[in-house]
Amino acid sequence: MTPTDQRENAGAGAKVPLASGRQNNLMLRVASALVLAPAVLACVYIGGWIFSVLCALAAGGILWEWMRLVLARPDARALVPGFAALIPALLCAGFNQPGAAIGVLATGAILTWAVVTAWPRGFPEPNPAIWAAAGTIYSGVACLGPVLLRYDANLGFTAVLFLTITVWATDIFAYGTGRAIGGALLWPQVSPNKTWAGAVGGLAGGVAAGTLVAYASGIGKLTTVGLIALVLSVAAQAGDLLESAVKRRFGAKDTSGLIPGHGGLMDRLDGFLVAALAALLIGMLRQGTSAPAQGLLVW
Repeated sequence: MTPTDQRENAGAGAKVPLASGRQNNLMLRVASALVLAPAVLACVYIGGWIFSVLCALAAGGILWEWMRLVLARPDARALVPGFAALIPALLCAGFNQPGAAIGVLATGAILTWAVVTAWPRGFPEPNPAIWAAAGTIYSGVACLGPVLLRYDANLGFTAVLFLTITVWATDIFAYGTGRAIGGALLWPQVSPNKTWAGAVGGLAGGVAAGTLVAYASGIGKLTTVGLIALVLSVAAQAGDLLESAVKRRFGAKDTSGLIPGHGGLMDRLDGFLVAALAALLIGMLRQGTSAPAQGLLVW
């Protein structure tokens, strides 16, 4: 008898363990957040090599989860060239050399593709080399955003805090609003739980939180900064949907179980990675590679 059959045959009494399970999962999510959030914010505040190491660990974990997801296991054929590219790429980012970092990542992706193409046996995916190479780019490029933004001595902390709080608020308000209101699904083919109400609530929460951070930091032109928070909130939700699409493509619910109640690093950082990349691009388009944090916040 399947779990579904058991719930149906149990009648009304089956609702209790289901509700209890949801409550336990929520408690795990809250407990994990209470432990991890202060540690992350402390690393953001300190900056320097400590923050770079945090981003490097996150990038390595994401690469491992990606390969585990798309290749059915974290295979060394894909991980070795990927890890070999991530470390120098993030070092280049730490010294504010984005061009060199992107070049290293591109080389790593090509090597990953070549190695998996040369020894493709044992992978269930028909195009394993393409997916493996994409993982090297995804884990690396997205994590360069926070490092390059934080490099700015004057506004680096504020920029990463603005980004982080905007994304966190988007996630929290989307979850809470979606659960409270429900309604039409945002993209049922990709995610069966995300609703339009949740998306709108996430946007409102992200904009409000980001604008509040800017106001508290003495940043002017709050209307413009609020629009930037809106863009980052949209990017965060797009990143969430992107990861959901990849997981659905490979029939997975979570990328791993590293974070209790949240799943894996990709599950927790999917929106942040895309929003960080968007923030970096906005800043670089306005102020180049020398001061992307200023380009993001000062208008």
